[in-house]
Amino acid sequence: MAPEAAAPPAGEKMAIRVVSRRLVKASDASIQPHLPNAGDGDFDAVVATFEAVLPSLLNHFYPLAGRIVVDPATGLPELHCHNQGAELVVGELLRFACGSFSVVWGNNNLLHDGQVSTMIVRMWSELARTGRISDGLPINHDRSVFRPRSLPSYGAAIDAMFTAYDDGGRLVNALTAHDSFVERLYYIEAGDIARLRDAASAGAEQQRASRVQAVSAYLWKALAGVVAASCVPEERCCMGWWVDARRRVASPALVPAMCGYCGNVTSYALGDAAVGEVLERPLAEVAAMVRESIASIDYDEYLQELVDWVVGHKTEKTVFASFPLDTDFGFGQAALAMPIWDHGKMGCGTLAVGVRPGGDGSWLVSAYIWPRMAAALESDGVFKPLTAAYLGLV
Repeated sequence: MAPEAAAPPAGEKMAIRVVSRRLVKASDASIQPHLPNAGDGDFDAVVATFEAVLPSLLNHFYPLAGRIVVDPATGLPELHCHNQGAELVVGELLRFACGSFSVVWGNNNLLHDGQVSTMIVRMWSELARTGRISDGLPINHDRSVFRPRSLPSYGAAIDAMFTAYDDGGRLVNALTAHDSFVERLYYIEAGDIARLRDAASAGAEQQRASRVQAVSAYLWKALAGVVAASCVPEERCCMGWWVDARRRVASPALVPAMCGYCGNVTSYALGDAAVGEVLERPLAEVAAMVRESIASIDYDEYLQELVDWVVGHKTEKTVFASFPLDTDFGFGQAALAMPIWDHGKMGCGTLAVGVRPGGDGSWLVSAYIWPRMAAALESDGVFKPLTAAYLGLV
């Protein structure tokens, strides 16, 4: 890390001087080429820890040491796992006054989803602290679990859910999309989540609302309020959720394969309702709407339709719930752990929710939303702007 320096002027990018970069291979020499199937210490000690642990981690997640290449015959990407190595980059930036450090890891969604990303970090952290993986959970890399049907078939709902990048008539203007949104980092205190959950469970005789359902109901009502107050109000408003389908499949053939499955099984559940209905119903009823939107899906059939849809569109370009995350690599839990991505041509607001490292029950939220939605969320103190003081950095 470089000596502490003043922050760059607003609007200017911060340069990183790369100190070193190398390819790190899995340490298990028995891994064969795999082709696609149709504490405390200074920064040097931190670097040494990552250098020492990464080879063992790659034994469990060997595709990360492979390469995504383009098949010259089909023009489609495919994964070659020859243990070519994953790149470990050590860089210098502004030094944290508290002596801390930052870690950034990048993954390609062609390989796996957000659930696997958190699995990687949890195992990486445990390996760094203890030298082993305690639960001994085998990682399942068998992609043959999901195969397209001989005659691919999917319904209109699946087809309407995704948009191809080359379908220009249905995409937002890439030059103006970013100016229509604001990016925010929030935190929601555990007490506020519990309060929303109590309100969302009022009158519930059998099923208490989950934290996700309660906060989603709050968000849906806030969104409906913003839509209703717009200059050209819409009659309906829609919300969507990223759902880890590993825990929701029921087929005897799928359930065992989902244990430790390293692939893409994150699916989308959509909820659509009249603006007036969302505004008028109490929080508990809106939470029930959230629950029904997510639980009413036949995830076995849904995943099969999704596979069939991808097969039919594989030549086109198509577009974190609160997964548990262990970020203690032997130097203490991270103050902040959040997913980041390039929003590109996205024309909808998104919220990525993560549990605050350390387990105090609060949530961290990365938001890419409309300015009026941000104002609505910040109006009653549930979504609080994330500060360095809250993270304990000052």
